[in-house]
Amino acid sequence: MSNIASIENGKVVESASQNSLSSSKTNRAGDMDKDSFLQLLVAQMKYQDPLQPTSNTEYIAQYAQFSQVEQMQNMASSMDLQRASSLVGKEVSIKTTSASGEISVVEGKVDYVVYENTKAYLSIGGKLYSMDDLDAVADSAYLVASDLAKAFTEGMDSLPVPGAIDLSHEDVITTLANTYNSMNEYQREFITDEQVNALGEYVNRLNELLEAAGKTEEADSPEGGDDSAEPVEGE
Repeated sequence: MSNIASIENGKVVESASQNSLSSSKTNRAGDMDKDSFLQLLVAQMKYQDPLQPTSNTEYIAQYAQFSQVEQMQNMASSMDLQRASSLVGKEVSIKTTSASGEISVVEGKVDYVVYENTKAYLSIGGKLYSMDDLDAVADSAYLVASDLAKAFTEGMDSLPVPGAIDLSHEDVITTLANTYNSMNEYQREFITDEQVNALGEYVNRLNELLEAAGKTEEADSPEGGDDSAEPVEGE
């Protein structure tokens, strides 16, 4: 697998993705495989006490135990690969640690998955990240609803109390009411009843101001709000 490193001040700077890959490779280097086991077995036979040699039964038992562990590791690797494949197209969060120990979080959609030596690497924004660095998986509908709720809350927090608003707040209140009314049922679950009722009060007060100013248009009341917060109808 080829990696592209950036150069700063004449020195190679390792990116978060490269550090993630090198970290995974370092971990693999310490894993036990068949060759390592056979080397240990030969060494054990070579340097055993000739007066108390290890029996064939013990060698077979050791190999059988190692085979069971290896099968479990292979099964775990297979499950990881299947899990990685299911993440293609999903929104995920990756938590990486740089060489200096600094932790950073990368969020984005998984474009594709690369496999290397039974390890899976997720491609996000053109960079590869180890599956081991996966921190969270989120549904796209959840992210949209979460972003809408965040923007809605920020808009509400920017307003004074309902009794202190004036016509300069018309655009903000109208936008908030239209945003809420355009939300689907799932997205509205991220908005509290208190916020909906407060928005109704803002709309009610705004329509009173519009009526007093002789304007015929009215802001739409939020759907599902408290009846007491409905806007006052013009005469």
